[in-house]
Amino acid sequence: MAATAPWQPQEEGFKEICGLLEQQISHSSSADKAQIWQQLQNYSQLPDFNNYLAFILARAEGKSIEVRQAAGLFLKNNLKTTYKSMPPAYQQYVKSELLPCLGAADRHIRSTVGTIISVVVQLGGVLGWPELLQALVNCLDSNDLNHMEGAMDALSKICEDIPQVLDSDIPGLAERPFNIFLPRLFRFFQSSHASLRKLSLGSVNQYIMLMPSALYTSMDQYLQGLFILANDPVAEVRKLVCAAFVQLIEVRASFLEPHLRNVIEYMLQVNKDTDEEVALEACEFWSAYCDAQLPPENLREFLPRLIPVLLSNMVYADDDESLVEAEEDGSLPDRDQDLKPRFHVSRLHGSDDIEDDDDDVVNTWNLRKCSAAALDILSNVFGDEILPTLMPIVQTKLSTGGDDAWKEREAAVLALGAIGEGCINGLYPHLAEIVAFLIPLLDDKFPLIRSISCWTLSRFSKFIVQGIGHQKGYEQFDKILMGLLRRILDDNKRVQEAACSAFATLEEEAAEDLAPHLEIILKHLMTAFGKYQRRNLRIVYDAIGTLAEAVGGELNQPSYLDILMPPLIEKWQQLSNSDKDLFPLLECFTSIAHALGTGFSPFAEPVFRRCINIIQSQQFAKVDPVAAGVQYDKEFIVCSLDLLSGLAEGLGSGIESLVSQCSLRDLLLNCCLDDAPDVRQSAFALLGDLARVCPIHLHPRLSEFLEAAAKQLEISKVKEAVSVANNACWAIGELAVKVRQEISPIVLTVISCLVPVLQHAEGINKSLIENTAITLGRIAWACPELVSPHMEHFMQSWCMALSMIRDDIEKEDAFRGLCAMVRANPSGGLSSLIYMCKAIASWHEIRSEDLHNEVCQVLHGYKQMLRNGAWDQCMSALEPPVKDKLSKYQV
Repeated sequence: MAATAPWQPQEEGFKEICGLLEQQISHSSSADKAQIWQQLQNYSQLPDFNNYLAFILARAEGKSIEVRQAAGLFLKNNLKTTYKSMPPAYQQYVKSELLPCLGAADRHIRSTVGTIISVVVQLGGVLGWPELLQALVNCLDSNDLNHMEGAMDALSKICEDIPQVLDSDIPGLAERPFNIFLPRLFRFFQSSHASLRKLSLGSVNQYIMLMPSALYTSMDQYLQGLFILANDPVAEVRKLVCAAFVQLIEVRASFLEPHLRNVIEYMLQVNKDTDEEVALEACEFWSAYCDAQLPPENLREFLPRLIPVLLSNMVYADDDESLVEAEEDGSLPDRDQDLKPRFHVSRLHGSDDIEDDDDDVVNTWNLRKCSAAALDILSNVFGDEILPTLMPIVQTKLSTGGDDAWKEREAAVLALGAIGEGCINGLYPHLAEIVAFLIPLLDDKFPLIRSISCWTLSRFSKFIVQGIGHQKGYEQFDKILMGLLRRILDDNKRVQEAACSAFATLEEEAAEDLAPHLEIILKHLMTAFGKYQRRNLRIVYDAIGTLAEAVGGELNQPSYLDILMPPLIEKWQQLSNSDKDLFPLLECFTSIAHALGTGFSPFAEPVFRRCINIIQSQQFAKVDPVAAGVQYDKEFIVCSLDLLSGLAEGLGSGIESLVSQCSLRDLLLNCCLDDAPDVRQSAFALLGDLARVCPIHLHPRLSEFLEAAAKQLEISKVKEAVSVANNACWAIGELAVKVRQEISPIVLTVISCLVPVLQHAEGINKSLIENTAITLGRIAWACPELVSPHMEHFMQSWCMALSMIRDDIEKEDAFRGLCAMVRANPSGGLSSLIYMCKAIASWHEIRSEDLHNEVCQVLHGYKQMLRNGAWDQCMSALEPPVKDKLSKYQV
């Protein structure tokens, strides 16, 4: 049979596609672009469309480089979706056209080909393209610059996108591809061509994390290469050398140990590099060194030279975008691109230990911020040791007068804030002076000095609040409070943002100490609320929400609510149900409802109804966005569920009349079954809150709620969404306490999910372990006859978990379950008696008298069961503190 003829382009198709690509890259209007794009999409349905593109890229000599490049980029994107379904002959054609272009005369063509080659390897592997490796090796060894650069470009992209592919065994190859390429990459470290030095070093750097054995055994050669390139004339190469040292110190510090002094010395020198990107990469080294928890003494002797470098790099660069932003008028509306994306954190039951990272006021990472972060971490490692070097420089900078030196003064204030945590012991005796110096800077004529002074004062807020008890400290607190409130009403957006954030930090520290100042605080915040543009409004919402959480019920006074609520309600009425500016307002109302408790009743009904409407319209939009008239966005559902939780917690059983009049039950069940984890997480939090205050309204679909919650506790689900499992587990416990026997059909399913969580506790989130232990106890309390036959399977790990829980009402419920099970099946607890005793001893004191008596009965029951010295033997196995605790129960 004759072989099929190789593929050839048709003249007509070639011309049309070239024509479309020419129009696509010409500067025509966007309407035409859309039409051209559509025509190209139609072409891409043709089985050999990719062949045309490859032909144009590789062989259309008469066409412009731009058209050929456009064909290449279109080919790259098209292959991502069509490569695997292409006929093998066409795959082969595209590959055969790409390889000769590795050495193309034009750099743009070579680079485009390198990108496509990497995509093809991602899709088909090295095994699917046996000629590729040989072609790359031939080009690298060719001594022709175009061929070497083209191959190096393709190789570097493969190393960046899919490094593991080259470090794996390939059938038919004696050794791994990486082992074949590594000596060639090292050779290029010494090339006279900067492009080859850069690409080869960048490629090897990609393997530091993976550390293939070939690199591990050639480490000395790699380090020698780095030292040779360390003073390369090309900045990009020096930057890659720094990046290599930073990564090595993070993951393989042992390799650098013999050379550590030289590396530190080098990093110190390059931290002053004239190229800011090189200096920035070098500056990452200090934080990486400290984070790797390497011995601090290796750095100690360098501190007197390092700290001045960091301080001089903390001064604003002339081209810093913040300088431009700081000039912006506060009355100008924000553009859409000024609004950072925001992330709502779904409600988590029982999590006091989740830390918020300080949202830094600005977004782009640069040398100034990296230097401040390095100073912060060094101050945490070395503490007051850095002060003798640092403080004289700070004092000199602060005292430089004149308008042209404002950036020096600003950097000094930043430095004080950066060391505010780590050096607090050494600064503490001088804190009153430092704060007294900073307060007038809140009114400085330079906006960026005003904003940094807000931040630095907030770094000391914990200690400022501690001083409230004495007259001088109180006066200082008052000055800071009033100073920050003045800055909240600044005309400059950057200052507004810094002041609101600093104030929120102060609120968290001062908590109820703010109560006497509530009126003036609310007046300032609500004035800001009327004055701010959209971006900073979010921060005011946050400050109002934090204030509500800080002062709690103190806010519940008509005179305060008259200031606070009308502007919020007016805004609430202005925003449509599909306006994303509603999110921070929903969050703010959640905090207020929580703080006011029943005091929120007058505002509850419209807020409640609107949440229901939002959830309804979003669930509709998920199925049919066109008919719903809004785009689906799950964040609307999450924020609304969380606000409903806040209402349930705040209003208690007062929410019952609202729940009874609407379809919340069915909406909530849908949310519990949603495919998005954060929707389920908030849904189960609300389920638990409603179980506490109005379980009657959940009854008609109780079994479905319980099934949905139990499903979240399967071990695979726990691993992928631990926060959902946590809330679902807590909700089951809340339901069990309220509906008692009605939970019985699902008891064994739930127990079979809870027990493995306790038995594999080591890798699992602490909050989930606690909730699991409590829920298991609550179910046992509701249905002891169902749970007790299985108790010996989980008694030991359960009691260990119970002994870690702090005294509270939930722990009481769990121990009622323990006592109920022991009454139903005393012998089931015998083998774990020591663990049970430790769990009982974990109570500081049992407040509930009847529970105290039940625990006494359990212990006395076992004492009577265990005759002939067996009880004493058990007691002698306990540590003395545990025995002391048990003496309360007269055993």
